Amino acid sequence: MKHSIWKDYASHKYMFLMLLPVLVYFAIFHYGPMYGVIIAFKDYKILEGTLGSPWAGLDNFRELFGGYAFGTVLRNTLIINFYKLVFGFSAPIVLALLINEVSVGWFKKSVQTISYLPHFLSWVVLAGLVIEFLSPSRGAVNMALAWFGIDPIYFITEPGWFRAILVSTDIWQTVGFSAIIYLAAIAGINPEMYEAAEVDGISRVQKIWYITLPSMAPVIVIMLILNSGAIINDDFEQVFNLLNAKVMEVGDVLSTYTYTEGLLKMNYSYAAAVGLFKNVVALILVLTANYLASKFSDETIF
Repeated sequence: MKHSIWKDYASHKYMFLMLLPVLVYFAIFHYGPMYGVIIAFKDYKILEGTLGSPWAGLDNFRELFGGYAFGTVLRNTLIINFYKLVFGFSAPIVLALLINEVSVGWFKKSVQTISYLPHFLSWVVLAGLVIEFLSPSRGAVNMALAWFGIDPIYFITEPGWFRAILVSTDIWQTVGFSAIIYLAAIAGINPEMYEAAEVDGISRVQKIWYITLPSMAPVIVIMLILNSGAIINDDFEQVFNLLNAKVMEVGDVLSTYTYTEGLLKMNYSYAAAVGLFKNVVALILVLTANYLASKFSDETIF
C-alpha cells in the first residue's frame, strides 16, 4: 500500500515541484519568524537580540490585561469586526444572488467589474476617496445635505459616525471580490434542478430560497468558519488611513495599538504580547466555529 502511494507521488513529481515555491514562501515568511514569539516573554533589547535579551516571564501580559488602553482597543476591535461580520458577511451572498438573476450579459459583466474593482486598490487610495467624498466643504454627501438645508457633518472626525464608515467602506471594498466565490458555487448547481422547479411552477424567489441557497450552504459554512477569526483580526491599513485624533476612543483597534506601542514607542515586547494574544484568540474562534459547524452540519474545514 505504501509503495503505491509513493509511486503515485513520484508520477506527479512535477506538480509537487510547482508547489515548492509556495512551501518555501510559507517556511521563510510565516513559519520561520515564529521563533520571534518568545519576545513576548522577554524584555527585548535590540542590541542583545532575541535570544540574548533577559526573560520577563508574564510581565508583559500582566501589563497588557491590567492597562485601561488595552481594554478600550479590544472593545473597539470586537465591536467593529462584529459589525463587519454581521453586515459584511451577508453582503456578497446577496450580491451574488442578484447578479445571478441578471439575464442581460453586458449589464451582468459591468456590475461584476465595477463591484470588485475596489478590491484591487490600496487603502491609501480608497481612504483618500472616502475622505474627499465625505469632506464637509467639498464632499458629495455634504453637498447633497446642503440642498435639504442640513448643516455639514464632519463624518471622519465624528465619533458617532466613524465605526459606520469603517464597516460600510469595508463592505464597499470587499463585497464584489467575495461574491466571486458564491457565484462559483451557484455555477456548480445542476441546471436540471431549476428546470424541474419551473415545471412545478415555483417563482424565482422560491427557486432562490429552496434551491440556490441550500446548494450554496456548504460554501457559506466554510466561509463563515474562516471569517470567524476576523472578529479579533482587524484591517490595519483601513483603520490606519482613516483614523485621526478625534476618533481614537472609538476607532483605535488592536493592530493600530500594536503599531503605536511597537514601532512608535519601541516597546517591542509589549507589542509582541498584544500580537500573540490576538492570534491565540483568533485560533480559538476558528476552532470553536469549526466545532459548532460539525455539530449542526457536515461541512467543516477539518
